[in-house]
Amino acid sequence: MFLYALTLQRATTITHAVHGNFSGTKQQEIALSRGKILELVKPDPNTGKVHTLLTVEIFGVIRTLMSFRLTGGSKDYVVCGTDSGRICILEYIPNKNKFDRVHMETFGKSGCRRIVPGQYLAIDPKGRAVMIGSTEKQKLVYILNRDSEARLTISSPLEAHKSNTLVYYMAGVDVGFENPMFACLEMDYEEADNDPTGEAIQTAQQTLTFYELDLGLNHVVRKYSEPLEERANHLITVPGGNDGPGGVLVCAENYITYKNFGDQPDIKSPIPRRRNDLDDPERGMMFICSATHKTKSMFFFLAQTEQGDIFKVTLETDEDMVTEIRLKYFDTVPVASAMCVLRTGFLFVASDYGNHALYQIAHLGDDDEEPEFSSAMLLEEGDTFFYAPRPLRNLVVVDELDSLAPIMSCQIADLANEDNPQLYVTCGRGPRSSLRVLRHGLEVSEMAVSELPGNPNAVWTVKVTEDDEFDSYIIVSFVNATLVLSIGETVEEVTDSGFLGTTPTLSCSLLGENALVQVYPEGIRHIRFDKRVNEWKAPGKKTILKCAVNQRQVVIALTGGELVYFEMDPSGQLNEYTERKEMSSDVICMDLGKVPPGEQRTRFLALGLADNTVRIISLDPTDCLQPLSMQALPAVAESVCIIEMGGGEDETGEQRPSGGLVLNIGLQNGVLLRTTLDNVTGDLSDTRTRYLGTRPVKLFRVLTQGSDAVLGMSSRTWLSYQYQNRFHLTPLSYDPLEFASGFSSEQCPEGIVAISGNTLRILALEKLGTVFNQVSTGLQYTPRKFAVHPTSNHLVILETDHNAYTEETKEHRRNQMATEMIQAAGEEERELAQEMAQAFLRESLPEDKFGSPKAGPGMWASQIRIMHPSSGETTEKICLEQNAAAFSLAICRFASYGDQWFLLVGVAHDMNLNPRQVKAGEIHTYRFSEDGTRLELIHKTLVDEVPQAICPYQGRVLIGVGKLLRIYDLGKKKLLRKCENKHIPNRIVSLHAVGQRVLVCDIQESVHWVRYRRSENQLVIFADDTYPRWVTSAALLDYGTVAVGDKFGNIAILRLPSDVNDDVQEDPSGTKALWTRGLLNGCSQKCDVLCSYHVGEIILSLQKSTLIPGGSESLVYTTLSGGIGMLVPFTSHEDHDFFQHLEMHMRNEAQPLLGRDHLGFRSFYFPIKNVIDGDLCELFNSIDTAKQNGVAEELDRNPAEVSKKLEDIRTRYAF
Repeated sequence: MFLYALTLQRATTITHAVHGNFSGTKQQEIALSRGKILELVKPDPNTGKVHTLLTVEIFGVIRTLMSFRLTGGSKDYVVCGTDSGRICILEYIPNKNKFDRVHMETFGKSGCRRIVPGQYLAIDPKGRAVMIGSTEKQKLVYILNRDSEARLTISSPLEAHKSNTLVYYMAGVDVGFENPMFACLEMDYEEADNDPTGEAIQTAQQTLTFYELDLGLNHVVRKYSEPLEERANHLITVPGGNDGPGGVLVCAENYITYKNFGDQPDIKSPIPRRRNDLDDPERGMMFICSATHKTKSMFFFLAQTEQGDIFKVTLETDEDMVTEIRLKYFDTVPVASAMCVLRTGFLFVASDYGNHALYQIAHLGDDDEEPEFSSAMLLEEGDTFFYAPRPLRNLVVVDELDSLAPIMSCQIADLANEDNPQLYVTCGRGPRSSLRVLRHGLEVSEMAVSELPGNPNAVWTVKVTEDDEFDSYIIVSFVNATLVLSIGETVEEVTDSGFLGTTPTLSCSLLGENALVQVYPEGIRHIRFDKRVNEWKAPGKKTILKCAVNQRQVVIALTGGELVYFEMDPSGQLNEYTERKEMSSDVICMDLGKVPPGEQRTRFLALGLADNTVRIISLDPTDCLQPLSMQALPAVAESVCIIEMGGGEDETGEQRPSGGLVLNIGLQNGVLLRTTLDNVTGDLSDTRTRYLGTRPVKLFRVLTQGSDAVLGMSSRTWLSYQYQNRFHLTPLSYDPLEFASGFSSEQCPEGIVAISGNTLRILALEKLGTVFNQVSTGLQYTPRKFAVHPTSNHLVILETDHNAYTEETKEHRRNQMATEMIQAAGEEERELAQEMAQAFLRESLPEDKFGSPKAGPGMWASQIRIMHPSSGETTEKICLEQNAAAFSLAICRFASYGDQWFLLVGVAHDMNLNPRQVKAGEIHTYRFSEDGTRLELIHKTLVDEVPQAICPYQGRVLIGVGKLLRIYDLGKKKLLRKCENKHIPNRIVSLHAVGQRVLVCDIQESVHWVRYRRSENQLVIFADDTYPRWVTSAALLDYGTVAVGDKFGNIAILRLPSDVNDDVQEDPSGTKALWTRGLLNGCSQKCDVLCSYHVGEIILSLQKSTLIPGGSESLVYTTLSGGIGMLVPFTSHEDHDFFQHLEMHMRNEAQPLLGRDHLGFRSFYFPIKNVIDGDLCELFNSIDTAKQNGVAEELDRNPAEVSKKLEDIRTRYAF
């Protein structure tokens, strides 16, 4: 078995975000790390939309990311710490749109190890040095400088090691141009390690240590170290030199402290808390992430607490001494892993869970009534300040980036009856979690929809002069009339445009610099800028059937297949070419390409004829109207369109290299063909096909990101475009359209104007490059698992949160606090206290914005929800009591109850996670009523451990209770235990039944195959695995094969050998000798590993499924980071051989950017076996042409054939 790994959607989580001028212009970009992906995004300062410039797979783990700029430079570099054992410095090259590796220095082994640096980075604010550190012992400092040609240089590493020391955080200290300093939060564990009593660990203190790099002596010294009273977790660098006082802010539990060396006293302020918070009062409060904003005259910090509240932190200084810290509540946003304040006034927030957002900072919060807290205010020890959270006041959301992370579970099914399967994913955490329905398609934003007086049959947009930035007119053609609309603030009808309104229009265009041309059935109308009109009438009884126009040429086909060609001369006059050409059969469609820049004409005319052919006709004066090439088609062509792939302008305004001409042919049977058109000879080659839908395919040229794209309309509308060096063909998630044209106005620079029925629609496609369109429905707690009701298709979702209150407990706590408020008040204040208590009970902040109260460890809240899959409407919600946590569910039937459906839910009571203890487990049995939309409780069955896996089995049910495997049947008062197996090693996490066999997944000992013997009523383990695997998900592929995903990001396919014996005898007497116990104390039969592959993200669901109608089956997985991918089987040895060689060459030619070895990464825990990495193979399309030719030559192909192979294997199984 050989598999090919494909990514459908890259990870959407963001682990690090840094901003800087990476392209060297005034514009700021943001570099993001998404685990194993590096991405560069740019917020548009005008619209606020975030555009992705570049995404790079780095085949490694990005552990930390920083940006820096050399003194006096205008460009920022990115420095990365990864698991490659190397430090990498990257520069973004805008005209090639790629990251260039400037330096890569090796310092240690690969992998995420305790003492190999790469976990922490700190940069000297003046860009003179970088420190890279590990979690323990090792720290290295590299000096950064320029050589005589102003290129960045890096020194050899200077060591700052200290053994037996743990590092918690690292930051550069701003000291102006004195010797660079770095501050580290450290803890020495040597005493604790050597102390047998365990007392030393209680008294161990964290220290704040400063390291100085002496540039003169070229070595690093530990300058100064001081113990900290509280445990700290974060350091914020304070601007120094001429910009501020320098030093650091130490963020610890409940306190923020300013520290600097010299005479500066520590300035300490408690972290404010929410007033009347339902949180556990013993719980400490911490700042978890921060962003600094600095201008020439001032600076401030935004620091976020773990509840999501942002504080604006400022420092008051007296000369160079800091006298107080001021904190002011700013706003509340989702809890973030990183925040960036941009110069354009944007705040980018990379959320821990759920969607990321870009905010506009509307106010700096200086002049509102919000109280300001200062370290100078006197408080009792242990007291703090209080504030009231409120909706956004200083920030305005301008854009949201969809993020699925974490995907908790996923099922693929066509529950909405759309012929295309949807992916139902439950994702997110706590009150920000959601159920999302993913469909393959681009999201469409409707800018405007207006009704027209009748049903139009065509629409175009034209500019009045060549230099116009935006379109001036929309021309709408009806059966017997033409309507001209002008584009301005509003769209309104005009009558003085020069267009003939009493006839339908076949086509229109800007001609030359400032004239317009309208082609209608009786002739051609040439409208000059000063409204003079020249007409050319069709001869005799003939009419114009088809036409093609561009900025300098017009070609028309008259009845009878006669072609007439016009070209514009230098004076702006349209001249007919002397000869006309008769075609052998009727012309069905025709198209001219755009006139290339700097040329008089386009050379090629494409014609689709009724004899199932497409012909390319030359328009060159030397061989005008002579046929150049022909292609036979499987059906009649409905439309043709010549576009230039690539080309256009990039971010810096430079011309992108053209990818050559492509002829798109839409057939009447719903198929789209794409064929390469040779720029010189006009030959057609390399045809690729895609089925688009049931109706004939009509094609229209539109613009996306400055380059040509094609809109193909069948029963669905598809967009074919180039994005980040990759070709995409994606359907639009929108109603079917009939005719379209590109549209450009001030509000919508790259839109589409289209007609559907009797409406005119203006649409914009903003999220290019995305694969899935999402519909989201909010949930209350973290969704753990869900099941689909077999007949009603409703979803049954289990939601469970740790450290949370149920609604009932929250209400009870609120009332209790309100009572305490009133009781605490004196006689005079009693009335005021009552009013405050009433106000407190009335106020309710939405938890998805402000987070839910943290109840403390061992507190659980849980509910069961039934939801309609399409509308997202909840038909039933059952809340479990406080501290009951639902972990597993199954929908099943019982043999003795006919065709009634039951829901079984496994619940734990009073569970503690660390150390793991549970008071009791329960299995709740519900009966479905009202067509699967309601539940009624039948009974609860007590068990002594947590039931973490339930699976229907032959009219009964299998339940994994802790490490016991049991068969239960339904009784009147409770479930009845029928059979049990006690030999699973640790804890059962999932169960799958196939025929007589049961597959049991253990939490850390991989899979066990079990056979149920009905005659003896025994569950017997007959085979297991030789490797320990920490299984998170599994999917059965056939009777003896299973795919397993584990918590370290590996997928393995395991198969039982063909000679395996299900009927193994367990030793009934218990006297079996030790040496006949089989391998490794397990079974005597072991399964074989067929395939093994490291994905690099924790896999939480696996499913065998088809994603496109008529496609083949594949194995689809989803990950904790929000990624979706698939493994597809090869159908022929020839294909496998080809891709194996391609992968081998790509490993040499496209080595991972950050220095990780590709083979090493894909074999992180187990050697990669029989899986080919499609992500690496697909990089073939983005390496430079010389390398492409070299690789293709080695494979005895040409580059086009290799690209076609890559595209074919993707479209055969997915999109």
